[in-house]
Amino acid sequence: MNDDQQIYKRQYKNAIITLEKLEKRKEEVDFKLQSNPICSHLHKDLREVNLDIKITLNEIEHLESHLQECEL
Repeated sequence: MNDDQQIYKRQYKNAIITLEKLEKRKEEVDFKLQSNPICSHLHKDLREVNLDIKITLNEIEHLESHLQECEL
């Protein structure tokens, strides 16, 4: 296994952990919004966490493509 592949695997693992944390945070914000649906701060938090989730998913996809290239 070359160094690049090890780096990509480590980054991939960290991105998965980050995604899990973000999804948990999203669930918390969604839960809080159920009791207070007009809170602007919660809506802002929800937008931010949704954006972070999209960024992390794109990063995971990018890392998966790099890992596939390394395996070939």
